[in-house]
Amino acid sequence: MSAAQGVLSGSGPLGMAVVDKEPGMTSHDVVARCRRIFGERRIGHAGTLDPDATGVLLVGVGRFTRVLRFLGDTGKAYVGQVVLGTATSTLDASGEVTGRWDMSHVGLDEVRAAAACLTGRIEQVPPMVSAVKIDGRRLHELARAGLEVDRPPRPVVVDRFDVAPTAEPGVFEIEVDCSAGTYIRVLAADLGVMLGGGAHLRGLRRTRVGSFSVAEARKLGELHPEHLLAPADAIRDLARVDVDAAAAVRVRHGLGLDRVRAGATGSGPWAMVDDAGRLLAVYGPDGTDGMKAACVLEPAVGAGAGAGTADE
Repeated sequence: MSAAQGVLSGSGPLGMAVVDKEPGMTSHDVVARCRRIFGERRIGHAGTLDPDATGVLLVGVGRFTRVLRFLGDTGKAYVGQVVLGTATSTLDASGEVTGRWDMSHVGLDEVRAAAACLTGRIEQVPPMVSAVKIDGRRLHELARAGLEVDRPPRPVVVDRFDVAPTAEPGVFEIEVDCSAGTYIRVLAADLGVMLGGGAHLRGLRRTRVGSFSVAEARKLGELHPEHLLAPADAIRDLARVDVDAAAAVRVRHGLGLDRVRAGATGSGPWAMVDDAGRLLAVYGPDGTDGMKAACVLEPAVGAGAGAGTADE
């Protein structure tokens, strides 16, 4: 199915746009602009980017917002700069300075050694400026009210944390490959603490979400409806199961399937695609040898569709 076919849905535009977010915009600002570009209210995004950050933001259009949650769980890649010697209230360049240290003696080898200690399976405390909820309230809302609360650490995986020098003393370029839910600003701050002082992040750019990179992303000023990816193309990072006509009927009704008979490999989730190349649903494991509907994108007439989450 082509990108153009992804737009031609009887109920309006349907698919996903790979946006290169510019600085100074919130992710919700991007959603608002995309509503105008695509003439569709049902718009959501996978994986929030901070206003100062740039790079890849996946934007779902129409019913595709239901499956965005499966894309947000894929790995991500970032580049940015760590500034040693200054800590801020937001852990990045947008915050107020909360501490200063003379770290001019810290060399590249020391920074790389500290970065190696922050690679692999680690735990992070979410920053107060994040969207994580504590007791039903988002942390950034509490931070704006001048409150700080205890946040339990969360496990994340940092697959790569490379450090390179810059022409600016005390500033280091970083490249990070990591799991969903990793805070790069926390990596920068923790790096500073490990080196005996403090640090903050600046110039953050997300270069990849799953297999979607900046090479195929478009800035909002360049984005048009014909750039919309069809659902089956947009969910390319999931294991794909091609279903025959009989199985397609069950999938459209959200009924369970046997994994072996369906030809599903791996542990899921699985993108269920019919013989016309349409994404019908996303299925997940049912705890046995079967698979069950997690979200039905193309339900049978009269059948309900499983709803995913979307940032509206």
